[in-house]
Amino acid sequence: MTKSQTLPIGGAGSKHKAVVVDGLSFALNGDNSSYRFHVEEGTGDLVSDHFGGPVTENPAIPSLPLDGGWSTQADNKREFPDVGRGDFRSPAVLIKQSEGHTVSDFKYQSHTIIEGKPSLAGLPSTFGSEDEVTTLVIHLYDSYSSVAADLTYSVFRKYDAITRSVKITNKGSERISVERLASFSIDLPCSEYEMIELHGEWAREAQRIRRKIDYGTQGFGSNTGYSSHCHNPFVSIVSPSTTESQGEAWGFSLVYTGSFTVEVEKSPKGLTRALVGMNSSNLSWPLGPGESLTSPECVSVFSNTGIGAMSRKFHRVFRHHLIKSKFVEKTRPILLNSWEGLYFDFDDSVIYKLAQETANLGAELFVLDDGWFGVKHPRVDDKAGLGDWQVNPQRFPTGLQTLAEKITELQPANSTKKLQFGLWLEPEMVNAKSELYEKHPDWVLHAGNYPRTETRNQLVLNVGLPEVQDFIIESVSNILKSAPVTYVKWDNNRGVHESAAPGSYHTYMLGLYRVLDVLTTNFPDVLWEGCASGGGRFDAGILQYFPQIWTSDNNDALDRITIQFGTSLVYPPSTMGAHVSAVPNDITERTTSIQFRAHVAMMGGSFGLELNPDKIPDEDRKQLPALIALAEKINPIVIRGDMWRLNLPGESNFPAALFISDSGSEAVLFAFQVRETTVHSYPLIRLQGLDPAAFYKLDDDKTYSGATLMNGGIQFPFKGDYDSKVVLLQRL
Repeated sequence: MTKSQTLPIGGAGSKHKAVVVDGLSFALNGDNSSYRFHVEEGTGDLVSDHFGGPVTENPAIPSLPLDGGWSTQADNKREFPDVGRGDFRSPAVLIKQSEGHTVSDFKYQSHTIIEGKPSLAGLPSTFGSEDEVTTLVIHLYDSYSSVAADLTYSVFRKYDAITRSVKITNKGSERISVERLASFSIDLPCSEYEMIELHGEWAREAQRIRRKIDYGTQGFGSNTGYSSHCHNPFVSIVSPSTTESQGEAWGFSLVYTGSFTVEVEKSPKGLTRALVGMNSSNLSWPLGPGESLTSPECVSVFSNTGIGAMSRKFHRVFRHHLIKSKFVEKTRPILLNSWEGLYFDFDDSVIYKLAQETANLGAELFVLDDGWFGVKHPRVDDKAGLGDWQVNPQRFPTGLQTLAEKITELQPANSTKKLQFGLWLEPEMVNAKSELYEKHPDWVLHAGNYPRTETRNQLVLNVGLPEVQDFIIESVSNILKSAPVTYVKWDNNRGVHESAAPGSYHTYMLGLYRVLDVLTTNFPDVLWEGCASGGGRFDAGILQYFPQIWTSDNNDALDRITIQFGTSLVYPPSTMGAHVSAVPNDITERTTSIQFRAHVAMMGGSFGLELNPDKIPDEDRKQLPALIALAEKINPIVIRGDMWRLNLPGESNFPAALFISDSGSEAVLFAFQVRETTVHSYPLIRLQGLDPAAFYKLDDDKTYSGATLMNGGIQFPFKGDYDSKVVLLQRL
């Protein structure tokens, strides 16, 4: 139960652990951060004061001189900037009124303080108890148009994290349309800043880029209908001198799986504004009298000890207060997925043999990927069958249940447990060549008589329709009830092309979240993994339901170092699926050793194999048992521990990362050499995050103090291209 109180203008102040109200000034306090704003006397505007390190009162910042020009109010740092009142920068909200104009005039009306964290209707969001989080709701009102805006701030003091979402309510008698709505908006003081983002493409996700914030607007986003491979719904703003271990860093992560926009603008007077929210080109949301629209939640984090500390705060918030799965902090079963080993070329005997080999290797979970379904239109390639979620009787004449039960009687090597069975699904998609499409062509996203564009020979189901939601829930439920399935890989292999209206994109997301909520609630013992041609939907919204996401279809170990380091900028390593594939790699044609591939994959929370055991070279097969045993040993540290990025790929020939267990008693160091350095001194890697006064035993039985390991460093005798070392540390 949450406790709340509403205080009107001039009401008595209230002090909470994380929220302090002094008259019309508001302070949101983390252990090492402050977020402050106030209501301006005379105007009723909500004005930003500070977001950064701890302060005890509003900073002494005088108003900018008004020396003429048109931007006379550009120094007014409104907490929720609107349109038409002299602030010519990008607004957080744009509403088209029934008369057609877009002017708004939101003023402070009252506020509410809640001990705890309310959920967002129909949307994923963070959660926490009354002891962990405090929520402040600021009630704004435009008396001219009778539109209300509630700004909801929740403070996770322990992590210096503040979440914000916005609810727009039409309290008038005419229909309006919300054309733009940012979940978070912030104005930072006049200074030099840089922004860090994650961009990429299929097989090249999460490429970290850092660039100067210059005058004007710079930003990125997605209008694919999903968060996409191209850009991630996350941005960090840093000082130019900020590094992994020192300096100021602000991070903003949108808890949303749909199209989004990140906009960063440096004004002529030097202020920097950041806006994060839904993509306005995919919005245009109508509101009738009494109706509301709630924005997705944005999680913001501040660090004054570098980018690495910002990342670790995000990791902890997401693990403890976003992911709902029971598996969030449990070690993950080592799996073998059939896809890269077999693709579509199999039948039940081939699959059973592969499962036997999976058990012989010591893996704990066998996953049957694409190609197992379709009756009238068998799924023997990617041209047919999507949407028809019945087992292919030609490939599996005795049915899926019989095969799955047979597989789950197998016992992995060196284990007392039985082999688990998992399935691949792509429930949001349909092939034109399918029974589903033949019966319901109206169920796909389309725009009138315009052509229905196929990508990868498939169309997108309109998950915004209740009947489509019910179909997906029923189809997946029937599969999970019919066989002993303990793992599901939920894929999504194309973006949205045609849609009936901009609002259809958000309607789709609300429908998808309903589907995921129902299924994960009804099947809590299933380990769900998100996938979208790899990392096409690696976002905080999906993490609410799926504790892990397939990081990339590219399993090339060298590329994966960059992808996984980039993803860790905001997302916990525990959420990354990372597998060992055959060489030469299918995408890059690069050949690396089995040890190098395995060491890279061990940095993800879900370690697995994409191999056909019949084709594993003898030398690799000899090494696999020890590598699998090592992966099992360090998985708890990766799942529940903190990651310290020591050397970044792209900046160093020797990328390295240290994972330290939640208790601090164990750690594991990953160190890599990309290229051979002939006649060259070995690199010195300085560790971080250890207790300087404690002593640590390395797996070669040598003992060093934390101070020595962090300040003196450690060296490795690398040999050849693509070499790697994994070292376990035990605190004595």
